[in-house]
Amino acid sequence: TQIEAIAREAITDALSFIESEVADDRIKAQKYYNGEVDIGEEDGRSRVVATKVRDTIRQIKPSLMRIFLSNENYVEYVPKTPEQVGQAETATKYIHAKFQEANGYRILSNAFHDALLKKVGVVKCYWDEYTESETYELTNLTDEELALIAGDDSVEIIEQETEQEVIIDEFGMQVERPVHEVKVIKYNKQGKLRIESVPPEEFFVNREAVSIDDCYVCGHRSEVRVGELVEMGYDFEEMSELSGINGYDTMTEAEQFERNGWDQMDSDESKQDPSMKLVAITEAYMKIDVDGTGVPQLHKLTLGGGDYKLLDCEPCATIPFAVFESDPEPHTFFGNSIADLITNDQDAATAMLRGVLDNIAMTNSPRLAMVEGQVNVDDLLNNEIGGIVRMRQQGAVIPLDVPFVAGQTLGALEYYDQTIEQKTGVGRASNGLDPDSLQNTTATAVQMTMAASQQQIEVIARNLAEGGMTRLF
Repeated sequence: TQIEAIAREAITDALSFIESEVADDRIKAQKYYNGEVDIGEEDGRSRVVATKVRDTIRQIKPSLMRIFLSNENYVEYVPKTPEQVGQAETATKYIHAKFQEANGYRILSNAFHDALLKKVGVVKCYWDEYTESETYELTNLTDEELALIAGDDSVEIIEQETEQEVIIDEFGMQVERPVHEVKVIKYNKQGKLRIESVPPEEFFVNREAVSIDDCYVCGHRSEVRVGELVEMGYDFEEMSELSGINGYDTMTEAEQFERNGWDQMDSDESKQDPSMKLVAITEAYMKIDVDGTGVPQLHKLTLGGGDYKLLDCEPCATIPFAVFESDPEPHTFFGNSIADLITNDQDAATAMLRGVLDNIAMTNSPRLAMVEGQVNVDDLLNNEIGGIVRMRQQGAVIPLDVPFVAGQTLGALEYYDQTIEQKTGVGRASNGLDPDSLQNTTATAVQMTMAASQQQIEVIARNLAEGGMTRLF
């Protein structure tokens, strides 16, 4: 009861910090990535959006993926002594094969995307022990065979029928013996290395944390099917009474909606099949003095439902999370994302771009002034090319010419593009597409220009390598 109370308070405080200080920024970043802005719209005016956040992140990701995945091995273990050379080579080949087996490309792609867009990308790596079950029907069993099956700890008898069978013994006498028919479940314990990309809204950490290693509490909160928990060894009746996440956390639901574009509604499958019901499971890692020695030890706590009912508590050696950051902030856990740097620039560029398009539209299709009663209004409202406008006197329709001044705004748009390039290191020069800086220059100068413009991307790659990649592997 004390452990449950300690964990509940720590998790609640951590989630409160995420919801109040971090979640709003992530929701806004996802909204801007989806092509939305906070500035308002007017009826009859342009609603186009300058998708600077999405365009910038989509230009950065290919460079990062090429840096990390272009080599034969993603990482290389370095031996510290001559005796460890063979072990290091074997470890490098083995872990690369396991990472490929776990779809490492998709995992890194998701982690880099979350780091660029939502401050941090989280990857969870752990050894998963699970049980597979198969059902068998066995007939014509003797007492000895039934006892042998019942004595197997990995077998559970779920149905049994016994009949009396008449046989002829060795002396030629008719005797009766019991014959059994059973239905059994055979359980096979298995283990596998799991590497998963954790959605940002499912990860939490306390507000005082600076890194994973020094945090008071961190963890993973998700929804799991009741049947999966029963396979892990939990009681069906107890698990089916647990609640889900959405009923308790509107902020998590809001983040899921921005990313997916639809609400996570409760389906009818849980009503028809209780084993498919989604319930909240929180896996928390924190140091607790369980034994009362005065020295807290790292424990893995498993809690169920929205009220955080303690299901399991066991000591563990490490926290299974690797955190990727593109722009870490010193002395704090959450740094800056690319979206944090350029959302205001997307607003400004959108406003100017809409003004340019509105000016072009008004120049090409100016408003018209007419003498009331002297013009056929239906003819005037017909935008057909070459259409006739009937009027009672010449000059009854006068176009209200709008001067084309949008060309003067294009320089401001160029300025904001340069501002974004300075902030993120992504622009025409970094892609070798700037004719002004690369025209009439030598190949060496071109390489130097591109290398200079890619310094920001190189820093991002180093932050990802020294942070998430090192801890993950």
